[in-house]
Amino acid sequence: MMNDQMTKCRDTAFCLFACHAVAERRRVIDASFVTCRSVLLMAIAQMCCSAPTQAQTPSMTGTWNVEITFANERHHSLRFEAQGDGKGSLQLTDPAAKVWVGAKPSEAKWSRGEGNSVTFSGPVEFLLGNVGRDAGTLTCKGKLESADLMSGEVEFSPSVGDRPSKHGTFKAVRSGT
Repeated sequence: MMNDQMTKCRDTAFCLFACHAVAERRRVIDASFVTCRSVLLMAIAQMCCSAPTQAQTPSMTGTWNVEITFANERHHSLRFEAQGDGKGSLQLTDPAAKVWVGAKPSEAKWSRGEGNSVTFSGPVEFLLGNVGRDAGTLTCKGKLESADLMSGEVEFSPSVGDRPSKHGTFKAVRSGT
């Protein structure tokens, strides 16, 4: 072969190789684009479908086990039964209340505020020693932190005598029953 023919042959081979390489690169880029586009569409669909679920506020109705701690470190346990239309009941569940005949449910009311804020209140009678009762209104103001947990501030206003209100915190966990 002559020099000129060898150069043409080499140029043709190089051209074929370059064209094949460019075609292969395009194939890889197209496949990557399709994959990226598919992943992006799945992510968008997932965000759109899950957004309404996340935007829903947890339901208040149900049974809640409430633990109260007043500023003087006195602890009390109650059961709050939240029914529809802002109605419900409160019942003292302290260990001593089980032997005390007066620990019956009392009418309560509850309401939702902005965001996940909640308020529930009702009359309660805490035990004082072996025979005494501290009657008053218990008001819990807090937030639903999740579908099964709420916490916040509590105030107990005595209904007998001229005594100051007691303040503290509460934590309520949804009961499984």
